[in-house]
Amino acid sequence: MFDVFGSVKGLLKLDSVCIDNNVFRMHYKGTVIILIAFSLLVTSRQYIGDPIDCIVDEIPLNVMDTYCWIYSTFTIPNRLTGVAGKDMVQPGVASHVDGEDEVKYHKYYQWVCFVLFFQAILFYIPRYLWKTWEGGRIKMLVMDLNAPIVNTECKDDRKKILVDYFAENIHRHNFYAYRFFICEFLNLANVFGQIFFMDFFLDGEFSTYGSDVVRFTEMEPEERRDPMARVFPKVTKCTFHKYGPSGSVQKFDGLCVLPLNIVNEKIYVFLWFWFIGLTILTALSIAFRVAVIFVPKIRLYLLRARSKLSVHQDVENISKRCQIGDWFVLYQLGKNIDPLIYKEVISDLALKLDVTMMMMVPLDVDTHAYSIPDTMN
Repeated sequence: MFDVFGSVKGLLKLDSVCIDNNVFRMHYKGTVIILIAFSLLVTSRQYIGDPIDCIVDEIPLNVMDTYCWIYSTFTIPNRLTGVAGKDMVQPGVASHVDGEDEVKYHKYYQWVCFVLFFQAILFYIPRYLWKTWEGGRIKMLVMDLNAPIVNTECKDDRKKILVDYFAENIHRHNFYAYRFFICEFLNLANVFGQIFFMDFFLDGEFSTYGSDVVRFTEMEPEERRDPMARVFPKVTKCTFHKYGPSGSVQKFDGLCVLPLNIVNEKIYVFLWFWFIGLTILTALSIAFRVAVIFVPKIRLYLLRARSKLSVHQDVENISKRCQIGDWFVLYQLGKNIDPLIYKEVISDLALKLDVTMMMMVPLDVDTHAYSIPDTMN
């Protein structure tokens, strides 16, 4: 019993260590959960429900349903506008002349559930890379100092280990930090790439899909051309061919109802706004990261904000001696260590670095002093 509770407690402690930021978590947590949930929703409707129903004379309904689901259905793009029931049966469903009217085939609805799951995997890849590269370093450095109540002797020992480690390894964390920055850039590249991928998957319709839906709601009823009916038609046509009694090929035109597209059209409207918003936030985050890398003053302000209880002079002294990697590790530690303990860590580290610098100064002075007579001689 106690072993079980201990394991659960250890797992919670592991999860409580933060090694990234909010925008990063929107990629591997928020977006992955959304995509998997949508994939399961579409899967349940597609393979448990009835994704397609077709109507045609002389052909068994189950045969027609299976045939049209496998070989796709189609609509007539230039018949999307008009009055349903008068000018056409449904938007995009009307008589057409082969070779003259454009025909648009719809087959991607078979793959939506798989594509959504594949996209979820792609969004998790930068997180997987960062966890692999990070190697649990922040968790090992925190050493349970994230708990507000820690035994005094234990706390002092762990603080000393942390301060000694940082003082001995100062200027050696740049590669660690740049790997995180690479993963942040991968997040931006991934969301950009996924927008283009979905645009290709939906035959070039995704890039303007959300804006077209918003514009459609503001148009006059007689001028409306529903983009959702264009991309995810609920009623389509399907042509079935078979041999007649004399051996000639007979053509049967059927109407197919796609209730699954009622779900798909809402999913992709949401994903359009989510991906555009995520792209903007990630781009702003990357721009801010570039400013942090090249402007040390920003790093000082951020470290002050993270260590509000610390003396400003201590924070400034540490910031002056830190490179981008050292600052990044300290900033990550500030997210995880209890604020009161973090204040003591900053104070001890500032003192440790000052002592180290004082020990180095006499060596420089002595060397300079001995070099003067040599030069004068």
